[in-house]
Amino acid sequence: MGEIVYFSVVIPTYNRKPILEKCLQALEIQQLSPSSVVEGYEVVVVDDGSTDGTLEWLNSNHAEFPHVRVFEQNHAGPAAARNLGVEKAAGDTIIFIDSDLVVTETFLQSHANALVEGKAQLGSDRFFTYGAVINTANFDNPTSEPYKITDFSAAFFATGNVAIPKHWLLKAGLFDTGFQLYGWEDLELGVRLKNLGLKLIKCPQAVGYHWHPPFNTEQIPNLIDKEIQRGRMGVLFYQKHPTWEVRMMIQMTWLHRLLWGTLSLNGLLNERTMLPLLQWLISIGRSQLALELARIFLNWYNVKGVYQAYSEMKFKGA
Repeated sequence: MGEIVYFSVVIPTYNRKPILEKCLQALEIQQLSPSSVVEGYEVVVVDDGSTDGTLEWLNSNHAEFPHVRVFEQNHAGPAAARNLGVEKAAGDTIIFIDSDLVVTETFLQSHANALVEGKAQLGSDRFFTYGAVINTANFDNPTSEPYKITDFSAAFFATGNVAIPKHWLLKAGLFDTGFQLYGWEDLELGVRLKNLGLKLIKCPQAVGYHWHPPFNTEQIPNLIDKEIQRGRMGVLFYQKHPTWEVRMMIQMTWLHRLLWGTLSLNGLLNERTMLPLLQWLISIGRSQLALELARIFLNWYNVKGVYQAYSEMKFKGA
């Protein structure tokens, strides 16, 4: 990739105005090296029908964000928003990040370096670069969070922090907007990219800090709902790609049933029985540990959601 690169950073957003401001500020202060192959960049923000004043704020603060171009759609989910962003993008290389991700100053240059190295190594552009995502609950200073073992991701293609030539996205057919609920639309596109022979090149220097509010017990109903949605979308993923690999990803195996069934004592450890322990951990400042323990019943809800949706699908097909 000795040729000049123009980046389009595509960001779907929905009701995330406070953290979106930090996300966009970080993208305005990018440091490109004098010999950089990056000719320039734009930030394509697609507002997915926000109701928190995001659009008005973007329009009235346009001068603060010279790289930003704003598009809007009625609330249709991140898959449709990213597709619109790709269609409107002027760049030859797309970088996907989420609107709650705050990147470092060398973020774009790091992806550019990895793209150059990848092209030299593989002799083609049949690959994408995947940066590091570090989870943080520190709103005031998100980039101060250290890397944790729980930040490791084994995903092939995830839209939290990835750079890819635009023409491969178009060839693969963009995101499937049938994924209207939470989860899997990026990994499903990843399967199609893998089928086109694309390789994943890790780019740990391109760091993004993924902010989410500290865990508290009021979030539990919403988290459970997300796991059930993720189960339903997982079955849609499996319908499109009925492979063992996808079954493993969506937790639709006897192994996952056994694992989360055993860990949750077949549902005895749930949001009600674990509430006092979770509240105590949060009260002593261990909200991250509380969230990890809550994953015991959250994963059990996910596995049950997968099998419920799968049996409904088979019943309809019968």
